Amino acid sequence: MTFITNKNIKYASYAGFCYGVKRAVETTKKIKKENPDKNIYVLGELIHNSQVIQELEEMGVKTVDNLPENGCGICIIRSHGVSIDTIKDIENKGFEIVDLTCPDVKKVQNEAVELVNNGYFLIILGQKEHPEVMAIEANAKLFAKNTENVFVACNLESLKNIEDKVKENKKVGVVVQTTQKIEYLKEVANYLIPLTKELKIINTICASTTLRQNEAKLLAQQSDLMIVIGSKKSANTTHLANILSNITKTIHIESDNELLNFNDDIEKAFNIGVTAGASTPDYIIQKVLEKLKEK
Repeated sequence: MTFITNKNIKYASYAGFCYGVKRAVETTKKIKKENPDKNIYVLGELIHNSQVIQELEEMGVKTVDNLPENGCGICIIRSHGVSIDTIKDIENKGFEIVDLTCPDVKKVQNEAVELVNNGYFLIILGQKEHPEVMAIEANAKLFAKNTENVFVACNLESLKNIEDKVKENKKVGVVVQTTQKIEYLKEVANYLIPLTKELKIINTICASTTLRQNEAKLLAQQSDLMIVIGSKKSANTTHLANILSNITKTIHIESDNELLNFNDDIEKAFNIGVTAGASTPDYIIQKVLEKLKEK
């Protein structure tokens, strides 16, 4: 592939693996190397990146949706976390558990449980079908006196659908999926303040997400084209692409092979900014950069 020469290509500093993802991947590889003869399972994808999942499969780490009923070996809890009931189920099936839930995700789970324990109507801002949100919701409902007092809002419109219920509750608490946009949290806060007597908002967006988004926005303001690298299933990556698309021309790719699909956009751009989601390994990023720099 040939591009116009003299491109000004800038790569964001806060891109690629975040702490929680790096910890999960490196620890999983270490566990397999130290236990070559044991069955190693991950319940659900360890992280949202197909290349990493394939690499782990080749090492002998099995990604499964359901564990054997009477199995043996090690079950790894993925970075998105799981519910307390799921943990008990894994134990009952006889597996040793290694919990690699991201510490920031664990914090959201704990904050959500504390809010329902203190009688708050809990609103979780996030994607309802995302594994991180599903675990937060499930754990909160275990401790809530009324499971209907736990609600997941994927956008402001979904929250407006329960406005009467919000008004009925004297105490309303909010937690946020770690990879959400700060703009969404602000939007919800402005909406809820006039409706509530007591509102407790806990900003559980992780620091890595905030740094990544802020830096990428600045880079986008200086770029004719932004390239976001990462899985289409990754919440933080898709949010990043959406944010940047409001600033400049933005393309979202999973690997360097997809650059061919955007050859015209790349040829027309002089200033190109590159960033990547929290589940994107460095070697994938480097392949994209190398292809962009080809003369």
